[in-house]
Amino acid sequence: MNGDATVPNRRRLGAEVWLVLGLSLGASAIYSVLSLADKLSRGPLRDATATLNRSVSDRPWFDLTYQLVGVGFALVPVLLALYFMAVDGDERSVRDRLGLDRETWWGSLLWGAGLAALIGLPGLVVYAVGRELGVTAEIVTSGLDQYWWTVPVLVLQAAKNAIVEEVVVVGFLMTRLRRIGWGLPATLVASALLRGSYHLYQGFGQAFGNVVMGVIFGWWFHRTRRVLPLVVAHTILDIVSFVGYQLFADQLGLS
Repeated sequence: MNGDATVPNRRRLGAEVWLVLGLSLGASAIYSVLSLADKLSRGPLRDATATLNRSVSDRPWFDLTYQLVGVGFALVPVLLALYFMAVDGDERSVRDRLGLDRETWWGSLLWGAGLAALIGLPGLVVYAVGRELGVTAEIVTSGLDQYWWTVPVLVLQAAKNAIVEEVVVVGFLMTRLRRIGWGLPATLVASALLRGSYHLYQGFGQAFGNVVMGVIFGWWFHRTRRVLPLVVAHTILDIVSFVGYQLFADQLGLS
């Protein structure tokens, strides 16, 4: 156990964790479990479909507005997490603790691209194997109609997902759990399992793949104290997935 937090401080830090997760990915994990249960109750997972980035309105301008508002509100828990870190009495700035310094941006882009390649190719294998075994639903990564704004919105959605997940699940959660007194193995497992849990709506195969990704990303953050390369990697992975599906699904016979 780390000795840098008193019992009252640990309680406060724990409350902060529950508040941030309850407003973001903790809630997503619960909805994901319910979605998985719903799919399983209807039949085999191989026959189920998980659609990301759904259209909200059949009127283009309203759909665009809903999409942009959704992106904006999804980032509020990130701001809350950063605020909690900024006022917790640590002498180091949040930027220093999360490795968000401008001097590291170019390096972060390069490392992020490398991490995306490391995760992306095996991820395709995990999906294919999961579909073959019947433990993964068919994933439609873009359910949007084709408008002039569709690709920019998908890029925004990718960036939003990356910022929320990597800042909250890696940067904030791991930092908080370590300050509360958790050891490194428990912290890595908690972060990775949370990542897997809110992907359960896609099936067991994708949840497992995301747990592995969570361990790799968590270990990277532990070793480097830099969350920005993880945001870059995650953004690249989602852009390829979202935009690639939107542009080439018909040609590849996926839609």
